[in-house]
Amino acid sequence: MRALWLVLLLLVALPARAGEIVGALSQNRVALTASFSGSEILIFGAIRRTAEDLLAEAEAEAAGGVDYDVIIVIEGPRQPIAVWRKDRRAGIWMNVDSVTMASVPSFYAVATSGPLNQILSPEADAAYRISARQAIRAEQVGDGSPQALLFAEALLRIRERSAHYMALDRFVHLDRDILFRANVRLPANLTEGAYTTRMYLVQDGEVVNQFRTAIFVRKDGLERWLHELAYEQPLLYGFLALAIAIVAGWGASALFRLIRQQ
Repeated sequence: MRALWLVLLLLVALPARAGEIVGALSQNRVALTASFSGSEILIFGAIRRTAEDLLAEAEAEAAGGVDYDVIIVIEGPRQPIAVWRKDRRAGIWMNVDSVTMASVPSFYAVATSGPLNQILSPEADAAYRISARQAIRAEQVGDGSPQALLFAEALLRIRERSAHYMALDRFVHLDRDILFRANVRLPANLTEGAYTTRMYLVQDGEVVNQFRTAIFVRKDGLERWLHELAYEQPLLYGFLALAIAIVAGWGASALFRLIRQQ
């Protein structure tokens, strides 16, 4: 890890544009196995400044100006999803209405160096679609339902309760206003695919620079083999599942007979 910080310091020393952000990940690949219970990703980076930047910031600080803030967004693979509404009919709760969202992130985490609503303007949030509320928008509903906003809000609440959408205020730590880092824990039930990681450099509520990278999540080992078998050879997968069920049932029956005889 010390070597990675040294690399970032070398990057900071290179010629830079005004207010440029560079970043990296502790790991960019996550393997989904039977024992996978989640993974913690360290996201770190640096803010590169020119001599003109430092002079301007010194003048701004003397005048009571604000410094940079950092926002980190991790967005999982997008997928269509149906959102259902339950209602009580004849004394029974049942699904009565639904809308289909065309493109919704399977995972969404926003880590910031300060409260998001204080460091980012609503206009910048809408332009860059940073907050989770901007990631799920009523306009994505394909049928144009007038209740689209209610369904979008309900989906947002569901994803937040399941920890698939997270607002991590003050999770980004700034060191001497040059280096930054944040630890974000990915849940156990991840969707396979590329998780886009965006890092924003913010000043006075506006995004001045951004950096992109990705975390690749895929099944590995036996899980990968079973996944490929189910999609590429479904008939063979079905026979295999049937054989396993028969063997498991016979084994359980034999075990119970042995227990009764003792």
